[in-house]
Amino acid sequence: MLATMDVTIVNVALPDLGSHLHTPLSGLQWTVDAYSLVLAMLFVAAGSLGDRFGRRRVFRTGLSLFVLGSLLCSAAPGLGWLIGFRVLQAIGGSMLNPVAMSIVVNEFREPAERAKAIGVWGGVAGLSMALGPIVGGLLVSAGGWRSIFWINVPIALAALALTGRFVPESRAPRPRAVDVPGQALVVLTLGGLVYAIIEGPRHGWTDPGTVLAAALAAVAVVALVTVELRRTEPLIEVRFFRSVPFSAATVSAVAAAGALSCFLFVNTLYLQSVLDLSPLQAGLRTLPMAAVAGLSAPFAGRLVAARGARLPLVVSGCATAIGGVLLVPLSAHTPWLQLSVGYALIGVGFGLVNPPITNTATSGMPRAQAGVAAALTSASRQIGMSLGVAVSGPFLAGASAAHLSAASRPVWLIVVGCGVFIAALGVVATSRRALAGAALQLARQDRQNAGRDLARAGQP
Repeated sequence: MLATMDVTIVNVALPDLGSHLHTPLSGLQWTVDAYSLVLAMLFVAAGSLGDRFGRRRVFRTGLSLFVLGSLLCSAAPGLGWLIGFRVLQAIGGSMLNPVAMSIVVNEFREPAERAKAIGVWGGVAGLSMALGPIVGGLLVSAGGWRSIFWINVPIALAALALTGRFVPESRAPRPRAVDVPGQALVVLTLGGLVYAIIEGPRHGWTDPGTVLAAALAAVAVVALVTVELRRTEPLIEVRFFRSVPFSAATVSAVAAAGALSCFLFVNTLYLQSVLDLSPLQAGLRTLPMAAVAGLSAPFAGRLVAARGARLPLVVSGCATAIGGVLLVPLSAHTPWLQLSVGYALIGVGFGLVNPPITNTATSGMPRAQAGVAAALTSASRQIGMSLGVAVSGPFLAGASAAHLSAASRPVWLIVVGCGVFIAALGVVATSRRALAGAALQLARQDRQNAGRDLARAGQP
């Protein structure tokens, strides 16, 4: 709830934040991406820390840092301070979703029950998405953009009390070693890529800083793959990606989160700048999307348990693509019915996609590495969120309110493409050949882990 609500609330507050802090479009992008980018950088490490030091302990530490970051964000005197405090908030947030998912996977060991539990988890995320725009609109209308960070405090305090009372401590029987070079290369790869995409339109694509950032990202990703393949216990288990279902789940997570991020960022500016709606009115307009997402996520969990991942993935992709098609011709005179149907379809797409993605990624991996597997999919979502905002910016840069609708059409076409991509991957990832290959890869990974355990024990 915290992680998802923070995303939707901040998006609703962007116009008010921009006007009070006098920040350009790139500043608004960094307000969102400073959070999602750091999450993506640290998610895998946080999942590994939970496996090593105890999942409940790491989760509660993340909650504490998230509260502190939220309070500091609400008091930020300027854009630079706000972005810095968003980074602190994200450091705490990186310990929430992947560790929470690891707790769920380890508590619910029977596959059908695990799929249902993941569906409930997704339903809470959908509920918070539904509440986020409304709560954010009320808070911004009543107390300005600073008030959006206050809502995190009571939720986090309640979560701290409940996890202390009900969540048992758990950790991996064989925790992974800390991979400092891998973590550093992840930071360089994602940081360079997102910086180049966001700052390129403002400084120019041939600007030395932009070119250097892009080159740094390219070199870092090659070095990352090379280094991780040679490590005994890498931060990112590159061998996981030999499993077609796992690879497809990871890429689908990027596409789904990217589509949602494009929608939230562009639609917020459209509703408040083009239609001149208040933050509360804008939040209420997006309620169909969020409500449908919340309702469809638990249904997706039950559907995965009963029928497998293919049907929800294909329906999710098709719904996202059709919703994007309805929003391509957006203008100041677009009928409300067309907007509502488009919003609802995108909500269906996002609600249905998360349970099958998470279940596919974690069920095909060794249970002891559930934290790392869950963290990789969570990191993929955050990469998608960062890229969605970053890619949207170049199309909207310099566009006035009167021309914002026309400038956003390429962004809606990107949403359509993401939907088609998710549907296609859903078919490929659930084929018999792909599932058989995943089972073979899991058996190979189990043998490798057993060999490492024997070596550690000094046995031949």
